[in-house]
Amino acid sequence: MCLIVFAWRPGHALPLIVAANRDEFHARPSLPLAHWDDAPQVVAGRDLQAGGTWLGVTTDGRFAALTNIRAPGSPVGERSRGELPERFLRGAHAPASYLDELSHSLDQFSGFNLLVGNLTELWFLNSEEGTPRPLSPGVYGLSNAALDTPWPKLLSTRAALQACIGAPERDQLLEIMSDSQPAADDELPATGISYEMEKLLSSAFIASTSYGTRAITLLMRRADGSTTMTERRFGPNGAIGETEINLPSTATNPKGPS
Repeated sequence: MCLIVFAWRPGHALPLIVAANRDEFHARPSLPLAHWDDAPQVVAGRDLQAGGTWLGVTTDGRFAALTNIRAPGSPVGERSRGELPERFLRGAHAPASYLDELSHSLDQFSGFNLLVGNLTELWFLNSEEGTPRPLSPGVYGLSNAALDTPWPKLLSTRAALQACIGAPERDQLLEIMSDSQPAADDELPATGISYEMEKLLSSAFIASTSYGTRAITLLMRRADGSTTMTERRFGPNGAIGETEINLPSTATNPKGPS
């Protein structure tokens, strides 16, 4: 997952709105958004190469999302970052305790940003900062650097989300995340990669024959915990499929949120 913009508004009619783009090599196999056969409470896409996921929810209100940190030359972790959202979604730890435990084993993973939450709280961990923190209500953006790093694609998509959160529409959010306009040369991030790659990766939606935006995922959670997730998938030549899953109110779930 390489770009996430989200609104966290506890007590609002739509307390959590997420729009996210997963950027990956087209050759890397994955499964579409679905309830997992071996963990039916989990609703997420699934990476078939290393396992794990990049964004998902559970039927009792847990939420997790991941982005990688772009830092060429940094040590490569021996464990897959995709297991970080998966372990939270499968488990029962509160968000704070999960991230606190994880903060003691950061050297086992390449750099990452991780969001974890439930119906009442949302927490964030940047592996380079190393200290978990709760997020206050607000509209945020997250890409391959620190939270709210002012990269052009983050600023533009976050502002677009802010402008429509009063009455967000599915097609409007999909359009926001489909913006393929690259940043101007004088606004490109400097992350240690070539100019050509920096330019390619500077757009919200990345299109190329080998690497690009594989999925746009939308999440809208209502005050009763009911949630709609939409995933539109892409290959090198354009859209290849779409899935929408509606989860009922968590008030009907006897477990309740963890």
